[in-house]
Amino acid sequence: MNSSEKLVEKTVPQHVAIIMDGNGRWAKKKGKIRTFGHRAGVKAVRASVSYALKNGVQVLTLFAFSSENWNRPSEEVGVLMELFKMVLGSEVKKLHKNNVKLKIIGDTSRFDSKLVNQIRDAETLTKNNNSLVLNIAANYGGRWDIVNAAKELITQVQAGQIDVADIDEETFTRHTCAADLPAVDLLIRTGGEQRISNFLLWQIAYAELYFSEYFWPDFNEVVFQVAVDAFTDRQRRFGKTSEQVS
Repeated sequence: MNSSEKLVEKTVPQHVAIIMDGNGRWAKKKGKIRTFGHRAGVKAVRASVSYALKNGVQVLTLFAFSSENWNRPSEEVGVLMELFKMVLGSEVKKLHKNNVKLKIIGDTSRFDSKLVNQIRDAETLTKNNNSLVLNIAANYGGRWDIVNAAKELITQVQAGQIDVADIDEETFTRHTCAADLPAVDLLIRTGGEQRISNFLLWQIAYAELYFSEYFWPDFNEVVFQVAVDAFTDRQRRFGKTSEQVS
């Protein structure tokens, strides 16, 4: 049985989120500077999108730049910003051709005007595509997302638009960055570390977690398949017993 047949028989995760970790350590092992690893990681992004399109994943969310990453050396941050611009410029037409909808989630107010305009243009070009939603989390933090949603709801309550009693989990979710998207089914982190790093804290409440030893530049469709196989072999109970689920 090949991998494609195996996926047909089992449940494919609708929403996969990936913490793309290990670029710097991958570069260091090769005697290169950290930014060399960031550039090499673009190939892994392409492979992840390709896998998602081929295997029926509906939403792919990639953690590209956290709100804490501004604390890294200024040279590295500068390279990351320029790389972001370069990838937007070179990849958006390919994404559009493959019917991929691109969304940037996070606080874009700190980006320069050129990058903000590129983001706006890319999202506008791809907004009607429906083969895959590709979220790029940039200047994103899970706590920021939750606080921002809370502020929006407080503003609506103060304006008399909603009652406090009307606020439930569904209402709250609609004010987060991943509103109108399915909750995360599978969270993958590469690079061998086993932590969440303030990523999609609200959305991963019942996600299955998979930690890969591969550094991000070495992540490919085969490694993605291994993670999905691990997901499909697990029993997701959502608070119920095994007997209830069966």
